[in-house]
Amino acid sequence: MEVLERIVNFEKMAFGVFVHWGVYSLYERGEWTMLLHKISKDEYSKKAEEFIAENYNPINLVKAVKKAGAKYITLTTKHHDGFFLYNSNEVSNYNSLNIGAKKDLLKEFVDVCNKEGIKVIFYHATYDWYNEDFEKDFDKYLEYINKSVEILCKNYGEIGGFWFDGNWAKPDEDWKLDNLYSIIRKYQPNAMIINNTGIDKLGELGHKEIDSVTYEQGLPRIDGRNNFDKYVSAEMCQPLNNHWGIATNDFKYKSMAQLIETMCYCRKVGANYLLGISPDKDFELPKIQVGFLEEIGKWMNIFGKAIYNGKPCEIESIGKDFALKTDTGNIYLFIHDLSIAGNENVTANLTGTTPRTFTNFKDKINGVKWIDNNEELDFAINNEKGILTIRPTGYNYGTDLVVRVAEVY
Repeated sequence: MEVLERIVNFEKMAFGVFVHWGVYSLYERGEWTMLLHKISKDEYSKKAEEFIAENYNPINLVKAVKKAGAKYITLTTKHHDGFFLYNSNEVSNYNSLNIGAKKDLLKEFVDVCNKEGIKVIFYHATYDWYNEDFEKDFDKYLEYINKSVEILCKNYGEIGGFWFDGNWAKPDEDWKLDNLYSIIRKYQPNAMIINNTGIDKLGELGHKEIDSVTYEQGLPRIDGRNNFDKYVSAEMCQPLNNHWGIATNDFKYKSMAQLIETMCYCRKVGANYLLGISPDKDFELPKIQVGFLEEIGKWMNIFGKAIYNGKPCEIESIGKDFALKTDTGNIYLFIHDLSIAGNENVTANLTGTTPRTFTNFKDKINGVKWIDNNEELDFAINNEKGILTIRPTGYNYGTDLVVRVAEVY
């Protein structure tokens, strides 16, 4: 099976952040507000004039993402509302250069990401509510899409990848993807090509040029990808609450425990984790989202080396626990549901330090220790049967890391 360097490098980044930002951010009711709230094209286009991004300063968001430990940002260069955040004048004047901000918002963003060492992936919607050719003249519409992608390929330096979204809107149509993907391969040969197959078709390949399959708000799987002609990565995406674009009345945020466990599960099956955040009209994040990123960063500062470098391996376990192994042979054990030291008057769970067993363990070892404090753990190993059992210690009162990682050495 062919293994491409760009895909290997993508997997090593492990954690990315999905940023939805556009005219819909003015409404603060989610990224699909134009369609779902039945806003006419004329009304929405007029609203676009207010998208001035007066206090636009990408550095604040990019630094918050970097502090969280994310290695890349996927940004909506054009969403389904048809508005471009970049100079798309060759195909459409409906962009930030001519309307609202009167500048190329994407260029400023890319420049900041490059300075901060964050890779950029361009989200580009293929489903479109603004361009009438989507329904009236599909071949002409595809020319419009191809040209708009070519502009991105030629004018913004080296691109980490493209993240397309919307082919699911016309599943029986011939999207002529060979034409689109050949443009990317011509100008950006090292760019990842990702095309979201939608919520109901998680993990489908779709086309031979695809470099990573998608799992939108669904847990990724490791099975199936071995059947492709080349090695293909996977990526799960989910928003912090229930909307991708800013929605000020959406209070249903996920917990930190959910986010950490989901990220770990993604890495268990070799998938990247793409977490959705939603800046306001000026590209500033709500304080609660900044807080989430800061907390994720604290956890990643402790266990990041296992997340970035660990890969699925032959070692197995029962339940949530799992093992990852690096290319250099380091083994990390991800341990869930540990208890906190205390007593029955203050701590609810006192049973989470039971022994954990891993099978198909073929490595010689000297010891096992927690990454966070280097505490040595008792273990027993049967090399003949390939069984490793560790006795994990719980947390000291005042700590709960959700998922704790031990290093085998």
